[in-house]
Amino acid sequence: MQDLTALWAASDGVAITLAATSIAAPTIRRMMQNSKKSLYPRVKPKNGRQDTHPAWRWVSERGLRLATGEATLAYHVALSSQNLPEIEDIIPADGSLLLVLRRGARVSADWLTTLAAPPVGAQSAAGLLHEIPVRYGGAAGPDLPAQAERAGLDMDTYISKHSAVEYTVAFLGFQPGFPYLRGLPHELAAPRRASPRTRVAAGSVAIGGVYCGIYPASGPGGWQIIGHTEIVMFDPRRDLPARLMPGDRVRFVAA
Repeated sequence: MQDLTALWAASDGVAITLAATSIAAPTIRRMMQNSKKSLYPRVKPKNGRQDTHPAWRWVSERGLRLATGEATLAYHVALSSQNLPEIEDIIPADGSLLLVLRRGARVSADWLTTLAAPPVGAQSAAGLLHEIPVRYGGAAGPDLPAQAERAGLDMDTYISKHSAVEYTVAFLGFQPGFPYLRGLPHELAAPRRASPRTRVAAGSVAIGGVYCGIYPASGPGGWQIIGHTEIVMFDPRRDLPARLMPGDRVRFVAA
């Protein structure tokens, strides 16, 4: 069984979790420690050019952050399909990809500039469709009444709007297997709670800004909880521990 390691890191103010199946914990810790020491890979400049580019920057000795904006999943599909020998892992985040280079890989500024070019004709591959049964409101969704009122809707209409759309897993973060779901109707978007809860139950369906999410494990959290599912979102004993992967699609079904 693969060694699963969750590392809580920060990228441009966005908290993300690197649920790494191919990188050992000591390697990740060393990457983050060295990033603080500015021990970045050497890229030999040509003709006096600097080893920087508007689309990418080094975040550790083996980590390269590529700005991708709304095309993150398209970049993820395009780069993953190329099986680039220099790349060990590709991890999508909010508007960016983290590219983890293989140990000892040597790259040039030209290679990086080519890497940052928009993927021509690439589109996000349609992932698996998952139907997630949800108990909305009550003890399972204590924030639902306030969120419905905030949106100017009665609770039944709020639930209908929330479950009527198809969501896409933009990336995983915060906890291993926590899906950030894009596609939330704009009138249902809501800020995080001013005071986070000390414990949120595993399976809680929640709203945080423009994203919907599902807590894979119990723990503290500041999102608005509107329901609960019994579906197990993360199980390290499975071949694929995370039930949802970037690019997968989700439909909520009122239970």
